[in-house]
Amino acid sequence: MKKQSQLSLLFLIMLIGFVSCKDDTKKVIKTEAVTFTKEGTLTIYKSQTDSILTSLDIEIAESDYETETGLMYRKGMGENQGMLFIFPDVRQHYFHMKNTEFGLDIIFMDENQNIVSFQENALPFDETLLPSQVPAKYALEVNAGLAEKWLLEVGDRMEFKKD
Repeated sequence: MKKQSQLSLLFLIMLIGFVSCKDDTKKVIKTEAVTFTKEGTLTIYKSQTDSILTSLDIEIAESDYETETGLMYRKGMGENQGMLFIFPDVRQHYFHMKNTEFGLDIIFMDENQNIVSFQENALPFDETLLPSQVPAKYALEVNAGLAEKWLLEVGDRMEFKKD
């Protein structure tokens, strides 16, 4: 009888061990890449000559969520693309590059859509605050180096239209 209860106990321990074993394989959660969605077009003009410097397809950030997220969690953006931020007020605005995987130029405009300042070559993942320096109503994020390529200057202007 003692042998039978030892076997029963052994069987019970093995059964509990078998049932309680977990599969230690980690589940991979796939996330969808955030991609560019064209919501309008934007043209930048040289202030002195009124000639067109460039035209871009733009995404527009207007809601709190859109302006807080910006271009975070994206792998990159085409050279002819940008994100336009439209703020509800004219004041000094601050940006940072937290969770932004590629360098940006940030161009700030006043309520008349004139360029008032810009931050060039903002570094990926850098949490340093990047201010507009002066009050602004709009900000345009484009790939790093484009402000220099276009020879942007304070006083140049932009026009945009929503699709």
